[in-house]
Amino acid sequence: MRGKLWGGRFKSNTDKIVDDFNASIHFDKRLFREDIEGSMAYCKMLAKQGIITKGEAATILNALHEIYGEIESGNFTFNETLEDIHTHIEKALVEKIGPLGEAIYTGRSRNDQVALDTRLFTKNSTIRIINLIKDFQLSLIELAEKNQDLIMPGYTHLQRAQPVLLAHHLLAYYEMLKRDMERYKQALKRTNVLPLGSAALGGTTFNVDREFLSRQLKLETITANSMDAVSDRDYVLEFIFTSALLMMHLSRLCEELIIWSTQEFDFIEISDAFATGSSIMPQKKNPDIPELIRGKTGRVYGNLISLLTTMKGLPLTYNKDMQEDKEPLFDTVDTVKKSLIIFSRLLKEIDFKEENIKEAIEKGYLVATDLADYLVSKGMTFREAHHLVGDMILSAKKGERELHELDLSEMKRFSTLIEKDVYGWLDPLSCVNRRNIAGGTGPEMVKKALTKAKEELKS
Repeated sequence: MRGKLWGGRFKSNTDKIVDDFNASIHFDKRLFREDIEGSMAYCKMLAKQGIITKGEAATILNALHEIYGEIESGNFTFNETLEDIHTHIEKALVEKIGPLGEAIYTGRSRNDQVALDTRLFTKNSTIRIINLIKDFQLSLIELAEKNQDLIMPGYTHLQRAQPVLLAHHLLAYYEMLKRDMERYKQALKRTNVLPLGSAALGGTTFNVDREFLSRQLKLETITANSMDAVSDRDYVLEFIFTSALLMMHLSRLCEELIIWSTQEFDFIEISDAFATGSSIMPQKKNPDIPELIRGKTGRVYGNLISLLTTMKGLPLTYNKDMQEDKEPLFDTVDTVKKSLIIFSRLLKEIDFKEENIKEAIEKGYLVATDLADYLVSKGMTFREAHHLVGDMILSAKKGERELHELDLSEMKRFSTLIEKDVYGWLDPLSCVNRRNIAGGTGPEMVKKALTKAKEELKS
């Protein structure tokens, strides 16, 4: 079986259905950049160590450049009978320069080669996603600055709770994504490690300069154990886990946009460019993009559980099960990148309906906590004040009035501590202004938070 890289000890051909089932080329061909980059670095190392000559290395490198260009331009023919991208590139190399092309595998296995490819792919994808998160955060900041003075209801249990600045609400998501970015950066350090030189599982007998390879490939360090190196997919799992958290944060914002765009809330208008209609109901304008991102969050969760389940019972070292790491990885990368790109654009196309939001903060007794705080400032305990304000709300509800609509004499029936100055505590703007505490929704603090966020993105 000379057609297979591993065919030497086999007497007969594998069944075609086995070839089809075993093949990964239909999805791992997208690793061609990383595979060729790794092969070029390895070729230079072989020449440096005297394992091949400099002339041989130059011939191999030129051929690899040609193959890269052919794949990049779409002029490369993929053959389903060649099971993976590594086999395709080696075969193409041999076709171009003869048996010399096989020298590129001296001291190297597909086990450490695929580990390198997936590490490089994960590294490159992580860097790209970090930059996309920055773009998304910038869109959040721009939207917050555009509506910096707008007060909206803050919610707990999806019930109106207290007045907050819309900018403060949006900056909550900035903080979530900031943590996501930190997790990606931390994971990047554990991804940025060279497995090449581990060969199949025990290392190689050739004098491979791993430090040289790590410098060539811009990887910070080398793996410490060859068996761990070829069987480790923690970096893929960590990437998908971090992506699952990111998608969860995006999904929460999507949910709020969906709710805010309903006729019941009517807080926002999403641009027609990011909405669709109904095939049967002419009046409909559906927030399909937030719904899709919310839905695709489950897809990334599934990728994480899928790969965790694949890896959970594998003995050392490499097992064919690990071929199943790539599709969850690729799908997660594609889903996260597309979601961030389209969501960033969507945020720029949202208009907040100020009159509707203003009407919402005037109803629902959002100033109740401030009224209790007012009574505490007059000498009452908070628990007593809490109970008293509850009684006032029950009374106001009977007359379908808000707290600020009660006259002073009515309020005094509940407590003689209440004076005319109480009305300064019952205005939503004053409620927000009183919360100028670090991390709070006060205008001064929100302005500082916006400035800090912009500085962080610049750095």
